[in-house]
Amino acid sequence: MKEENYRLIKLAQSGDKSALEELTLKNSGLIWASVRKFSGRGVDIDDLFQIGAIGLIKAINKFDTSFNVEFSTYAVPMILGEIRRFLRDDGIIKVSRNLKEIAASAKNAAEKIYLKEGREATVFEIAQEINCSVSDVTLSLEATQPTESIYRSIHDGENSQILLIDKINSDTDKEENLLTSMALRQAIDTLPSRERQILLLRYYKEKTQSEVAKIMGVSQVQISRIEKKLLGILRKKIG
Repeated sequence: MKEENYRLIKLAQSGDKSALEELTLKNSGLIWASVRKFSGRGVDIDDLFQIGAIGLIKAINKFDTSFNVEFSTYAVPMILGEIRRFLRDDGIIKVSRNLKEIAASAKNAAEKIYLKEGREATVFEIAQEINCSVSDVTLSLEATQPTESIYRSIHDGENSQILLIDKINSDTDKEENLLTSMALRQAIDTLPSRERQILLLRYYKEKTQSEVAKIMGVSQVQISRIEKKLLGILRKKIG
């Protein structure tokens, strides 16, 4: 899995648009999981997805395969950072006239390809048809999508109706835990080795502060202070 991601990333970085499209589609779940952390902020979730997609594309372009780490570990903080920057600096996104024009052309191209080929067009095919980048086509189509109601019925059971929000809520905890775990791992990797060792002993080896103090050759009070400081740093990093 890692090798295949690395292969696609190298192709995308060299200008292969189909590789970029495939990576974007494969990692759309990371974007949605990131976006849900910011629900209830007064910004449409589809707008936040656009911003998260920009963060993902930046992660693809900047990722260094020589680090030998999972791409998702690097991508999640980039996606979260892009969304946070937007919420802090830009406010609610507005769909520009240019994006609307691209979306209209893209929809016409998609219909043309469907009539000719008898199947749904890929984003890459649409981009080629209208001579536009894959990322611009993706952003324009996402920007002009109608809002999905979370109270839409997705299944009628024998005794009760199941709404879309029920399905979303059932998956959210699992995604949130995974997302937080990846972001935390990335944040811990930025710490000096001594601080990483203290966290490893305390929270992965489940040592007491006194036991850690003996191993590190310092007092329990020092470990308590260091731990408190580190937890504060990590909270800021993963938001």
